[in-house]
Amino acid sequence: MPTHRRGALVTLVTAVLALGVPGLAAPAQAASSDLYVSPAGDDHADGSARHPVRTLQRARDLVRARAADLTSDLTVHLASGTYRQSGPLTLDARDSGTNGHRVIWQGTGTTTVSGGRQVVGWHQVPGRKGLWSAPAPQGLTDTRQLYVDGVRAQRARGAVPVALTQTATGYTASSDTIAHWKHPSDAEFVYTSGEALWNIERNGLGQWTEPRCRIASAEGTTITMVQPCWDNSNKRVEFPDIPGRTVSMVGPGHLTNSGRATYIENAYELLDQPGEWYLDSHAHKVYYLPRKGEDLARADVEAAAAEKLVEGRGTADAPVHDIAFRGIRFSYATWLTPSRPEGFSEIQAGYTITGDKGWATQGLCQYVEGGTCPFASWTKMPGNLSFAYGQRIEFTDDVFAHLGASGLELGAGSKDSSVRGSIFTDISGNGLEIGGVDGQTPASGVQVTNNHLYGLPREYHGGVAVLNGYTQHNTIAHNQIDHVGYSAISMGWGGWPDKIGDAATPNPSHDNAVRDNLIFDYMQMLDDGGGIYTQGLTGTSLADGEKVTGNVIHDQWGLGKNVYTDNGCTYETVDGNVLYNASYANVASRHTDYRDDLGNNDPTLVKDNWWEEGTADGDNKGLVTTGNKIMTALSDVPPEVVANAGLEPAYKGLLDRGLGAAAAPEAPSRVGTSTAGADALYVTFNPTFADGGSPVTSYTARAYDATGRQVGQQGVPAAEFERIALVRIGGLPTTGGPFTVTVTASNAHGSSAESLASLPLTPAAASVLPGAPTSPKLRTAVTAATLAWTPPTATGDAKVVGYRVTVSDGRDPIDVTGRDALVTQPSAKGMFRVLGGLKPGTSYTVTVAAVTAAGTGPAATVTAKTPAA
Repeated sequence: MPTHRRGALVTLVTAVLALGVPGLAAPAQAASSDLYVSPAGDDHADGSARHPVRTLQRARDLVRARAADLTSDLTVHLASGTYRQSGPLTLDARDSGTNGHRVIWQGTGTTTVSGGRQVVGWHQVPGRKGLWSAPAPQGLTDTRQLYVDGVRAQRARGAVPVALTQTATGYTASSDTIAHWKHPSDAEFVYTSGEALWNIERNGLGQWTEPRCRIASAEGTTITMVQPCWDNSNKRVEFPDIPGRTVSMVGPGHLTNSGRATYIENAYELLDQPGEWYLDSHAHKVYYLPRKGEDLARADVEAAAAEKLVEGRGTADAPVHDIAFRGIRFSYATWLTPSRPEGFSEIQAGYTITGDKGWATQGLCQYVEGGTCPFASWTKMPGNLSFAYGQRIEFTDDVFAHLGASGLELGAGSKDSSVRGSIFTDISGNGLEIGGVDGQTPASGVQVTNNHLYGLPREYHGGVAVLNGYTQHNTIAHNQIDHVGYSAISMGWGGWPDKIGDAATPNPSHDNAVRDNLIFDYMQMLDDGGGIYTQGLTGTSLADGEKVTGNVIHDQWGLGKNVYTDNGCTYETVDGNVLYNASYANVASRHTDYRDDLGNNDPTLVKDNWWEEGTADGDNKGLVTTGNKIMTALSDVPPEVVANAGLEPAYKGLLDRGLGAAAAPEAPSRVGTSTAGADALYVTFNPTFADGGSPVTSYTARAYDATGRQVGQQGVPAAEFERIALVRIGGLPTTGGPFTVTVTASNAHGSSAESLASLPLTPAAASVLPGAPTSPKLRTAVTAATLAWTPPTATGDAKVVGYRVTVSDGRDPIDVTGRDALVTQPSAKGMFRVLGGLKPGTSYTVTVAAVTAAGTGPAATVTAKTPAA
């Protein structure tokens, strides 16, 4: 019998047994003390197999009555179906296993714990073609997420319809348009940051953030923003003697680009794209524009309502312990703080500045009077499932999907716990959070193994798949992480003081390992991160510092590195990894060690990796690089190394599990343009990382004139766009500009809504060639070499779209294209490419020249000799 059919049969039998069908005995292996729960049960029942209870809370109470003196594991059998929660299943020490035994909450694989409320009673809205509405579920006053047949809908959004001039309390608008909206105070400004790339505004609070603040009121042309979100995003304290450097040392002190929002979200007036929705809490109505093929008369429409699904409330003196959750799906929870005056004033990785005077004191410790300690102890995004002081907590074969905060939080005091064989996807923020950075008891002994994390974060795009704070003896191994908007794994904290010559914040971390993970298609929206990103002290020596080993990391989109050792990252070992297709470094590792005045670098060991950057062996004041090998292709790596990374064989089936209805992909983001001649534009954008359960096959760019009339269109296969990162729209009118461009993504199930439009741009003829690239280097191995260079300092009258490389052995010129060719130019970051097929002991001369719409510029030249075999 095929494996998937055997699994389905086991699930069916388990569900039938759990329901206690008359004439069918309880499972022979079930202990007499086991409990049974069914959505069709009765909370007045005794919880036996034949008489299951209905709610998780009632089951918990029955567990509590039996758990004090267990002689075997106590299993709570959850039958298939949906258990709707208006609040969390709250657990404390009384709900723990005892005498070495566990309380096991056992689902069937189709058991769902839901914080959602069904939206029913849909009808078409008169006078609005295609728009439908339904009464809001009783008691639902706010939500940030709506799902149709398991597919996340987009809160209504669009371009800001007025010009904005920043003021102390918000903005002065160019007209009173927003003041005439139905409910201006529902609307939220979103500030998308990113590397300065082409014709894209650089807003926000750093390239790795996406802050959000709601409008408090709009009267005439005066727009007042909510507090404290506005001040926390615009008044961050700066050092008086270091212009532009905030005391937080993480990003700017205020919203950049004069505080102009990238787009606006959550208003009835913005409903104009299929898949968009809006909750009018004043009229108690939900509005939705269906996507092609959706039938609201039959669809399961869920509004996320509960903010917590499970909450483990342990304490240092009374931990919650010895509890397992197996075979359960956790879905449809929200997080409402960003909709409130607190907003979402992001620092990094979902941490925010909060409180009425958070900007003045929070986490600023020794650097300001009244600063709270430790340094950088900002507010962590909560988990929709969370445990504090949980010991031996287990999550196995679970699904965390359709969630509005972080998925799972194993917070302060978590110990000897595990997350294994589970799926994390379609989560608004961080996937899994471990520990914290606020000086409480560190998490220790947490094992995160053989999980699949993908398609996140969906709303707070600075989130990461796995966030690990100050922890000890944690292992993150054999996971697959793909299609994520920012960094895949973020380790450590508190290293930013090295920016001003101070040592990193002391912390208790040591003996953490990140090994044998498969990470790809990451940083697909924001910049300045990595596949594995670490900052701050990781231990007390290389012996107990962080170990990053055996990982395969490739295909980064945004500006960053495969393994990013950032501020204050000390005592990290990067060993035996396979690292390729990063934007400007496989491993970024040099930072001055400010714990003394010796001028050394943070001790770091980079050894025996397969990579492309080709840095030579050496000891750079404590930064040791040794035994690394230039790879020209994946075939250069021993097959067993590649095969060992990612999910182990018993868990490969996670990759085939579909969640929700297959759907068209999410729209691409951050569309930018550049001139490609007098009648043409180059277009680049961030590809979607939420593909609707089916791979994206193509993209289509459309150009519009100032009246909104389409004047050009060009498609590109997804694989081709991945290679060149550009679409060229030609044949545009030579009058009628400037033009804006939107992009759609397509898969087997249809096309996405159109992206937000690029900024307007008028094409222009380009005739001035770029200058030559600078600082060329040829880092040689026996049969390969890495050519490294930095972009030209002058680009002429067009943007760099690629490079042309020649090699003196007579091979055809090599055209260097890709996202890194675009993003490294404005940031002056280095470029590199590997040249294979070289002969040992041979001298080679290599040239590299920049390419723009004006043509190919002058070349830079470098000569080097390969070592003898």
